Amino acid sequence: MRMSEPGTPDYRMGGIMAEQDKVVVERDLRLDLFRGVGLWMIFLDHIPHDVVSWLTLRNYGFSDAAEFFVFISGYLAGFIYGPIIKAGNFLAALKRLWKRAMEMYVAHIMLFLIFTAQIARTVRKFDNPLYEDEFNVHNFLLHPDVLIGQALTLRYKPVNLDVLPLYITLIATAPFMLWAMVRRPNLTLLASIVLYILARIFDWNLPSYPPGSTWYFNPFAWQLMFVFAAWCGTGGASRLWPIVQSRLALVVAILWIMFAFGIVMTWHVAFLDAMVPKWLIKIIYPIDKTDLDMLRFTHFLALALIVSRYVPHNWAPLRSGWLRPAIMCGRHSLPIFCFGVFLSFAAHWILMQYTRGVWEQLLVSAVGIVIMVAIAWVLDRAAQVPDLFVDVEIEGGKAALEANKA
Repeated sequence: MRMSEPGTPDYRMGGIMAEQDKVVVERDLRLDLFRGVGLWMIFLDHIPHDVVSWLTLRNYGFSDAAEFFVFISGYLAGFIYGPIIKAGNFLAALKRLWKRAMEMYVAHIMLFLIFTAQIARTVRKFDNPLYEDEFNVHNFLLHPDVLIGQALTLRYKPVNLDVLPLYITLIATAPFMLWAMVRRPNLTLLASIVLYILARIFDWNLPSYPPGSTWYFNPFAWQLMFVFAAWCGTGGASRLWPIVQSRLALVVAILWIMFAFGIVMTWHVAFLDAMVPKWLIKIIYPIDKTDLDMLRFTHFLALALIVSRYVPHNWAPLRSGWLRPAIMCGRHSLPIFCFGVFLSFAAHWILMQYTRGVWEQLLVSAVGIVIMVAIAWVLDRAAQVPDLFVDVEIEGGKAALEANKA
């Protein structure tokens, strides 16, 4: 079994295996579509001052692609591994999820080493220290012996490499959360809410490097999105469906999305900012991404409610060729995310080193997305090549060895 997204179990048609039991899981192309579009948005958002990034979600609401990825990861973890754990195969789920966490850890370390090497080479070749300061690798270039150890313990993370440590943490702890979820789902969700509240009150977070800093994605806060998604994946979604279908919930969701849009527009238009009452400013700010502010969480829920109502799993456009590029990227989102980090730096370097014109921004953005789609296409074709396995019978081998000795 292979996994296709940072922190997300694979759910290819044909199912997965847990011990001797086969669980058939139908693939939901909506999730691949949203992950693929999210990867494109992350790539564009990581290119500073790129005009194309105005197409991304963060410019029109409180939440962005991070919420979508964490929710999808948690939902599929609950949807796939919840029944497996409930059936008594906890160790099988533990083994697979920990193996996935280790795969993500290795991917993160390799990404870190190649990314910092890429920046260091650029700094030396073009004699421009701006890159090492902008991407938080200055200290690494001065003290690589110290910073490598900090990176191995997930304390030191250059800019744009913050999200994988969050996924590693969530997936590593997922088996124990799911064990409790399948037995006491509501109580487990309540415990997650309490942990979130305590983390916000007492500023709980994991230490980072340099000393005194903390993780950009606070796992004590972001676990709420992951656990809520797992709760939905283990049956909570069906209990929420009457609310999702209600007209009142739809009206509230639309009004909340419109409110978020209006507030975000004040960040870009000065005269709109002056129209926001001071009492409202004191209530809503700061809108903290590190600790998953409730404004972000509820904005995502409003978007998810509308998508659930109007984009069913058998939505016809999902089978069209127009959406296939995004779906392919979402299907292979871990490698596409890693390549996207390199591509965003390359695009930023081109725009900084040569020109920053609008047409150049459009070109490097489009080329980057085309490259991501091309890589996803190659990975898609490679996945269709059958695997060859050779089973070695240990006992039979011992018997043959004994016969040869005789």
